[in-house]
Parts: sequence; C-alpha cells; structure tokens
Amino acid sequence: MRTGLDHLPASNQRELRMVADTTLDRFEEAHSRAATQWKKKGRLHKIILYGSYARGDWVYEPHTKKAYRSDYDLLIVVNHKRVVDNVDFWESLRATFMGLLEQRQMKVPVGIIVHTRQEFHNALAQGRFFFADVAREGIALYEDDDKPLPKPRPKTPESELALAREYFDQWYPGAGEFYDAFEFNVGKGRPQNAAFQLHQSVEQLYHTALLVSTFYTPHVHNIRHLRNEAAKIDRRFVYVWPEDTHWQRACFNLLKDAYVKARYSKPYRISAEHLAWLGEQAQELARVVRLVCEERIAALERRAADDAETTVVHLPKRAARLGR
Repeated sequence: MRTGLDHLPASNQRELRMVADTTLDRFEEAHSRAATQWKKKGRLHKIILYGSYARGDWVYEPHTKKAYRSDYDLLIVVNHKRVVDNVDFWESLRATFMGLLEQRQMKVPVGIIVHTRQEFHNALAQGRFFFADVAREGIALYEDDDKPLPKPRPKTPESELALAREYFDQWYPGAGEFYDAFEFNVGKGRPQNAAFQLHQSVEQLYHTALLVSTFYTPHVHNIRHLRNEAAKIDRRFVYVWPEDTHWQRACFNLLKDAYVKARYSKPYRISAEHLAWLGEQAQELARVVRLVCEERIAALERRAADDAETTVVHLPKRAARLGR
C-alpha cells in the first residue's frame, strides 16, 4: 500500500497529517483511560486515505452554485467489532472535523468508515470491489505494521451480475415499502412517524445505489453521509436535493434528524409542507436510483455476455487438444 502524498498540494498534505494526528490522539485518549476492558484493549491498526484524493481526481468547487467539494475519504481499521460499534466516539470524531471545517481551520470535509481488520481482510479475500479498490489505490496515513494485505480473489462477470441483481431485488422494493408507510402515516396525521418512515425509505434507496454500484455500503444511518457517498459514484445524485434556500436545507436536516429525533425527541416537529416537499424529492431519488442501477446492471450483463462468448469460442480448441 502506498504511503506518499506528494501528488497533493501542500495544503492538503498538511490537512491530512492533522486529520491523522487528531484521529490517533482522540482514539488514544478515549480508549487508554477507559474503565471497560474492551475499550482499554482497543487498537487502531490503519488509517487509509481512499477515493478521489488518493487517486488524484478530486473536485474542489466551493464557489460554484452547488459548492461541491470531494471529501477526504478515510477507512479506519481497528481490532475489535465493539470498537467499530462505539458510535458515540466515531460521531464525536466526525463532529470534531465538521467543527474544524465550519471554523475554516480545514477546507475539505472528512468522511469516515470503520471496519475491523478481520472484516477488511475477509472482504479482500472475497474480492469485494470497494475494498479491493482501497487496497489498490489507497494511501496509508498511519499503520501499526507493514504486513502485506491479502490479495483479492478475482470475481467473474457472471458473479458480479448475480450480486448486483441480488442487491437491487433485495433493497429497492424495501424502500418502496417504507415510502408506503410514510404516505399512510401522513394520511393518519402522524407527522413524526411519517418523517421516520421517509428517512428509512431514503436511507434504503442510497444503500441500494451504493451496493449495486460498488458492492459496498457503509453501516451508517446518516443520510447526508450516504448522499455524499452516492454523489461520488454518479453526479446525478448531487441534484436530487436542492439546497438553494435556507428552507430547503432545513427540510433535509429535518429528514436527516428524523432517524432518532422523530422517535425519541418530544420537541421534534415537522410540518405537512415539509413532508410534502421531502416526499416529492424522495420520489425523484427513487427514480435516479432505479436509473443508475439499471444502467449498472445492463453494463454487467454486457460484460457477462462478452465473457461467455469468449469462453464458447475457445472451448472447441481446448476440447480438440484434450482429445488427442
């Protein structure tokens, strides 16, 4: 795995060193002084930069209408599932980087996903493309050893196609069921429950798109994070949620917060006007997800057909040699 950042401007190199140092310091502080044994034994094995800043094709357009900026995408590899599931710590770390961004101490947002070393190695051995890309293109900002990663086992075009179809058939209909529950609760005058059901529909749609396109989706419920991840695979996702006005931005934030607050926070309120607009945008998201997934599956079908044709062309020659 690469370790150099020379392809990046000096300002990005400084930011990434600060991100890595902050992550290590916060992790050490949170786990070394903890009372519980599993926290004391928590270890951070790797901080890997992947995605556009690792490849060199990042986008930084803060002054355009959409103000799109690529994230620093980080895969953090730890030693135990309970460390991965320590949601409070990882959300606090994300909030720290968001605060630095808002205070203009950083220019680039930080996206974080966390997996155990076993999960990472198993995914590589299975040929999961997201993790294979991370291993191939990623840059280690920190690692506690230099042991080589497992070599990804190549997938056949047929197995890729089968997996993409499986993900679409499993996840996309579920998003529709949540949307039906959203409409039912709107009709019954239950705005909080309607908001939660719509959040679930939108979350499921993003998981669908990411799984079909990359065979991976992060284990998060934050739809803003999922929206950012989807925008990296297809720019059509950038335009699903307009944020040209404060009202539109507030609408999306109400939906993002609905996963927790619509169920557990009494002060949470969302209006019929908010729900109507959010429902329309969710339908547009469903349209884009279906389109992106159908294009992806069609491309995989062509690859599988080409592979099958090549195999058939060569089979007679192999049979002739075996028959001699």
